[in-house]
Amino acid sequence: MDRKEIGKKIEKIRKERRMSQYQLAMDAGLSTSYIPDIEKGLKCPTVETLDNICYALHITLKDFFTEQTDEVVSRDKLSALNESQKRLLNEFLNSL
Repeated sequence: MDRKEIGKKIEKIRKERRMSQYQLAMDAGLSTSYIPDIEKGLKCPTVETLDNICYALHITLKDFFTEQTDEVVSRDKLSALNESQKRLLNEFLNSL
């Protein structure tokens, strides 16, 4: 994965999380100009910086380098539900 692909993936996940570049920068402890540069492929984050970005996006580095970021988060949340919560969720989804 090159720096442009890394930047595009960060942007995609950030937008899926409905985060602004500013909020991501603040949550990751980075300057507000650095996130746009990464997303445009102008800068390549270090592993440590990418780990901070992933933490701010609520994913792991492993999740970042797989295609399943949203699926992993959703699967983890679903597996944490007890049986009663799963039934309620199922009833809700069936009512839509």
